[in-house]
Amino acid sequence: MESVAIFDSPGKGRGLKANKEFWAGDVIFSEASIAAVVFDSLAERICHSCFRRPEKAQRCGQCKFAHYCDRTCQRAAWAEHKVECGAIKAYGKVPNENIRLVARILWRLDKEGSVVSDMQLTTLDELEDHINDMQEDDLKELKVDVHNFLDYWPRTSKQHLIDNISHIFGVINCNGFSVSDQRGLQAVGVGLFPNLCLVNHNCWPNCTVILNHGNQSAVSTVFHSQQRIELRSLGKIEEGEELTVSYVDYLNLSEERQRLLKTQYYFDCTCEHCKNKTHDDVKMGGKEVEGVKPSDEQVKEATDYCFQMMDKMDKARLNGDYHEVVKICRDCIEKTEPILADTHIYLLRMWSTMSEVQSYLQNFEEAADYARKMVDGYTKLYQPNNAALGMAAMRAGVTHWQAGLIEVGHAMICKAYAILMITHGPTHPITKDLEAMRVQTEMELRMFKQNEYVYYSMREAALKNKPMTMLHEPKSVEEGIKNLFHRKK
Repeated sequence: MESVAIFDSPGKGRGLKANKEFWAGDVIFSEASIAAVVFDSLAERICHSCFRRPEKAQRCGQCKFAHYCDRTCQRAAWAEHKVECGAIKAYGKVPNENIRLVARILWRLDKEGSVVSDMQLTTLDELEDHINDMQEDDLKELKVDVHNFLDYWPRTSKQHLIDNISHIFGVINCNGFSVSDQRGLQAVGVGLFPNLCLVNHNCWPNCTVILNHGNQSAVSTVFHSQQRIELRSLGKIEEGEELTVSYVDYLNLSEERQRLLKTQYYFDCTCEHCKNKTHDDVKMGGKEVEGVKPSDEQVKEATDYCFQMMDKMDKARLNGDYHEVVKICRDCIEKTEPILADTHIYLLRMWSTMSEVQSYLQNFEEAADYARKMVDGYTKLYQPNNAALGMAAMRAGVTHWQAGLIEVGHAMICKAYAILMITHGPTHPITKDLEAMRVQTEMELRMFKQNEYVYYSMREAALKNKPMTMLHEPKSVEEGIKNLFHRKK
């Protein structure tokens, strides 16, 4: 950890600063979790060792709760699961994910001490728990969790003071980090990474965090590499500059970001983008045509209508009525697109949903059109190397390729590849997928430029031999990127 140092960040408390110069895509540090657990809702579908999604998970024969890819993963997890396995059997039921995580943390600290690695910069005792800042309902939940924890905690394990247990619950409540599946598209668990807890927030950060799953495929666990987070630089960082990440999505208005940060992380953001309300005007603005803008009243009316339609859209989507979702989105877009700016966050939401659902329904040309508009809007709002922008460009590229629009499709995939090389690195599964797509679309683009008729004839023949199958249900691939920092529900 020579590349970073702890310092007192003005108005923020402790933070991390760079001890040397970094460039875009550099890994500033990586860190394994002290402990991590699978979400309750996914306990039977996700491997409790590597957090991958196996085709058929194998269940622990003793506690009947933990699931694994295979014997290799089960053996790798046994040292950590052994005491948990006995506790679950003795308790007679499975406690919730927060209790399981606190128990795993305390078992590890009892075994290895407060510093579990030479790379660890802080102990858990030194981290903020914000218990005194919690709302009454959150405090009640915490007390229930502590009570249930005491029932679950084995009598044979070292006993801890209630204040110490409550502190760990408070720490994971505001510092837990979401653990994603192997492709980084869905949060499947939560873990605690002490060094990452020291990285402060900025709405326009200079770093991003991704999960590297390491390698657990070797038969012998000696050759396994640990699952770890990587703090990666988004651009040039000067020596002495504070390292920051964003805890919330920048697409929110500054007022909403402030509200989320205050209620979830207990601080007021003083970054320049919040103080100056940067981009708030264009996020809720009207469309300018030849220097003429709609009136404030027209923009407000279109905004309110869009907001109402989003509620109806969400309900239809929840019910799986995707044709109704398309009807709602289309009506809303037709009425508001002539009035609202292409950076209006409600219109962007409509375009995004329309693209996902139409792609699911295999209406690829229309899906591609909305995906391109969404990426154009995101490009005007997000940082150039924002991971959510990269994921949106990837989706747009794939959708254009599916629609046979190879030129735009290839350009979008190249744009996504350039961003994700920085945010995820060359070895991440998504980046590898994009590299394969980039090579494929580049080959098809050369064929298209040589002879369009031959290209489309070959494409049509290929689709007849292997028709495009129904895609998975629509789910925003950007959401896993936007919501990295786990909050207890």
